[in-house]
Amino acid sequence: MRLSRYFLPVLKETPSEAQIVSHRLMLRAGMIKQSSAGIYSWLPLGYRVLRNIEQIVHEEQARAGHIPMLMPTLQSADLWRESGRYDAYGPEMLRVEDRHGRDMLYGPTNEELITDIFRSHVGSYKDLPLTLYHIQWKFRDEIRPRFGVMRGREFLMKDGYTFDLTKEDALHAYNRHLVSYLRTYERMGLQAIPMRADSGPIGGDDTHEFLVLADTGESEVFYDAEITDLKFGDRAINYDSVEECQAVLEEFTSRYARTDETHDAAEFAKVPEDRRRTARGIEVGQIFYFGTKYSEPMGATVADADGTRVPVHMGSHGIGVSRLLGAIIEASHDDKGIIWPEGVTPFHAGIVNLKQGDAEADAACQSLYDSLKALGLDPLYDDRNERAGGKFATMDLIGLPWRITVGPRGLKNGVVELTSRRTGESEELPPEQAVQRIASIYGTVNA
Repeated sequence: MRLSRYFLPVLKETPSEAQIVSHRLMLRAGMIKQSSAGIYSWLPLGYRVLRNIEQIVHEEQARAGHIPMLMPTLQSADLWRESGRYDAYGPEMLRVEDRHGRDMLYGPTNEELITDIFRSHVGSYKDLPLTLYHIQWKFRDEIRPRFGVMRGREFLMKDGYTFDLTKEDALHAYNRHLVSYLRTYERMGLQAIPMRADSGPIGGDDTHEFLVLADTGESEVFYDAEITDLKFGDRAINYDSVEECQAVLEEFTSRYARTDETHDAAEFAKVPEDRRRTARGIEVGQIFYFGTKYSEPMGATVADADGTRVPVHMGSHGIGVSRLLGAIIEASHDDKGIIWPEGVTPFHAGIVNLKQGDAEADAACQSLYDSLKALGLDPLYDDRNERAGGKFATMDLIGLPWRITVGPRGLKNGVVELTSRRTGESEELPPEQAVQRIASIYGTVNA
């Protein structure tokens, strides 16, 4: 993409309403624009990152054997009355009435709707286990929406739902999701720590939240410092293996890590003092096992091997797709702007032409651009007639991981400058080597 033809409305000044780093930088980098309190338009740059995050989630769900679908944003209130949650959920639920006087709601979550789908089409234990998920917009009428996409009213979420014959099978599905989430977050350049949490209005006894440590996090967390040394890495996991998934769960949850809602001071005191940590955390996902909480009142049953109708055991598993943008920025930025991890960056590299209009510089930039595109990469070429300082400031603000700088002086020596946004280190290379270096980096990332 040529920047002269792109819509990138960057701001020089920080908007007064932005209270945290991610909100400030998303506004300044032209990623979002507020429509009303807690509701945002996603501008082209922000939308590209949003879709990259969504793609990683889809890929990791597929790896775990989960099946994608799509449910509507508006739901019938009758389903929620069946489960008993319509009145219990609270004022966060946006309730509406259609032209025929029927009570509807803008879905804050989808347990009722997915249970209705299941009971309509699945009747035998032979059809289990089953995991269905979708990525859909949700609405929760927060009393004080703030912090940009971190605490908005409208948000994009992946929510998945598991159906199993027994509690043991359902807990394996729980463990499988924990494993897939660890891999998902690491691909985005994040370390998200699974912490024992409170289930809230979803219900159930078993639940873990995934939190990214950040000073601006809304949750106070307590944890054993050893947990921050754990990495999922590129290990191969058989998601059908109960033993392998259980081993990963024990590895990542055996050390103390809890939110303030479930914190146990006596248990925390058992952690060696030099390893006890308190911090703030940003919730980016949560997994639940809630048994027959929804299947029993809503009649979601299957015939077991003896022909007896039994309610299925269920769980739900969510990832805050739009919230993840804010969390990544909170975890990866400096005083110049965003620093995108390679896995989610909106463009793979930036090309900066120091002397637009110079025939040799223009030709070299076009050649770099074409070479990267031919390798399946997507560069952003700053071909504007702007000062070099302004071009560098824009690239630093929007946070592309790699920048290739092209100027007449370097071209005389047959080189361009390749710069890492994260470290600030630069290296002079022949243009074709700079292209191959970037290609090798993204080949590793996508492997």
